[in-house]
Amino acid sequence: MQQILIVDDEPKITRLVRDYLENAGFRVTIARDGHEALMRARTERPDLIVLDLGLPGVDGLDVTRALRRDTGLPIIMLTARAAEADTVVGLELGADDYVTKPFSPRELVARVRAVLRRREADAGIAILRAADLSLDLGRMRVEAAGRRIDLTPSEFALLAAMARQPGRVFTRSQLLDAIHGVAFESYERAIDAHVKNIRRKLEPDPRRPRYLLTVYGVGYRLTDA
Repeated sequence: MQQILIVDDEPKITRLVRDYLENAGFRVTIARDGHEALMRARTERPDLIVLDLGLPGVDGLDVTRALRRDTGLPIIMLTARAAEADTVVGLELGADDYVTKPFSPRELVARVRAVLRRREADAGIAILRAADLSLDLGRMRVEAAGRRIDLTPSEFALLAAMARQPGRVFTRSQLLDAIHGVAFESYERAIDAHVKNIRRKLEPDPRRPRYLLTVYGVGYRLTDA
């Protein structure tokens, strides 16, 4: 049974999310603040974290930053913050997805399943290649000209979706559909945040990308040469 760690200081939220996730077949543990979240994440090794940004003490962005230094553990952010910048920062730090409060518990469960499904779908499948890029789908490893690139699960899924058809132009909506399983127009800004993060890690010069290219007015494509 897959384990989900819920990190939120609001008892009503944690009870609601716990009940829906347990009814969906997950095992659930709860942390009330950032320090407890980091401790549980490192000792219990959950399969995914549902993480509130507005935590007391160590907030959700700091938790994400700390986890991303040594783990690729999938993270879905819960945020009541109106400022879009907070969500974009969270995605750029390496969160895989976000849900804004108030939210539909069923949508949250669907997003949890989608993130976990992406991680499992490619297990045992072969290696994808595009130009001098190599993506080991089973191990979720990326190399560029022999250089190891560490990506989050959603970053890897986005790059793998494009590597299956190098040279093809993908709209943001199509990329959302590829990594989430369903397109949400309001989340298209998330694709830009993931692309920025991938370029920072992958490109020799992110200001002049050679792998992940922008097609202005349309979307993005992965080089095939």
